Amino acid sequence: MSAISLKIGELASHAGCPVETIRYYEREGLLPLAARSQNNYRLYGQAHIERLQFIRHCRSLDMTLDEVRRLLQFRDLPEDNCAEVNSLLDHHIEHVADRISELKALQIQLKQLRKQCQRSQAAKDCGILQGLASMEDEAPANLGSHGGGVH
Repeated sequence: MSAISLKIGELASHAGCPVETIRYYEREGLLPLAARSQNNYRLYGQAHIERLQFIRHCRSLDMTLDEVRRLLQFRDLPEDNCAEVNSLLDHHIEHVADRISELKALQIQLKQLRKQCQRSQAAKDCGILQGLASMEDEAPANLGSHGGGVH
């Protein structure tokens, strides 16, 4: 069986992610640097494919880079006890539950705002715009440090 040797664009296509994401993961130390060809192209192997898939799966579960980094450390030391992995995931589950609560509160706030304008009219009379203007000094629904969904 011959070893896989992919250029960065081929790895990106294989993994379904942008080339810049791969470079970012390399800079962050999540993905090991690739060997270089005689033409100075990065060459990636099966281990890179598997690690990138692992990282992308973790990210699809909304895990932070620090969480992914810690999980990769355990993956790289398969004989270590996984109690900390369990703890990490338990903490992440709590974070997701908190985020769901925050999003439900945001949904209620948006629905209340939507009720302020029930018909098509001049923008100057729009209850939604008026409601948003009066909310300027109020804190929005508790979004924690997420701001836009990233923790």
